[in-house]
Amino acid sequence: MTMIDPKAVLSKVTPTPFKENNLSPKEKKDKIAHLFTEIMETLGLDLSDDSLKETPLRVAKMYVDEVFYGLETASFPKITLVENKFDYDHSVIEVNIVTNSHCEHHFVPIIGKTHIAYIPNKKVLGLSKLNRIVDYFAKRPQIQERLTLQIHQALVTILETQNVAVVTDAMHACVKTRGIKDVTSMTRTSKLSGVFIQDSSHRFEFMSAIPRVQEVVY
Repeated sequence: MTMIDPKAVLSKVTPTPFKENNLSPKEKKDKIAHLFTEIMETLGLDLSDDSLKETPLRVAKMYVDEVFYGLETASFPKITLVENKFDYDHSVIEVNIVTNSHCEHHFVPIIGKTHIAYIPNKKVLGLSKLNRIVDYFAKRPQIQERLTLQIHQALVTILETQNVAVVTDAMHACVKTRGIKDVTSMTRTSKLSGVFIQDSSHRFEFMSAIPRVQEVVY
């Protein structure tokens, strides 16, 4: 088995705009709770109401521990590779990986699914690790194009092969619930490399395994 160094992987990934502030998780929660209290009071909400008084802390915990945990290098999933002893040389395809993120422009949800294929080189990756890698990069303020690239770049680095394909389908609350308020549109982004670009048969096998956009279940 081979253990993966998160810093080595993240150094190869398109960075999310981020500046280290050296705050501990508790310090981040305390500060966010304080500032969100100000936002709520500015909106005219009564924080003495029993339904609202704990909301600033709830939001702070949600931001730090849940929806933005992917900003922490230490939260990168534990990745263990095993040798490809059986010389498997066909596509490994996983579709409909839950991909819940937040738009960095409005901080509202991006709800989607990611589809991944790779052809093993010397190592193979446990299937659940694909889901964990997707979730880690999704748990940041994101734009979908960058998210797709980050997943792809991480897998290329971890698997030591260019034979990787990633497609993300998502609905954006910033489009659905504000502005144009288009409730039916969905965005697809993709990054393919290696044989998935060079060989139409591998590309067709992967793309045909992906549900049609109207069949992707959220």
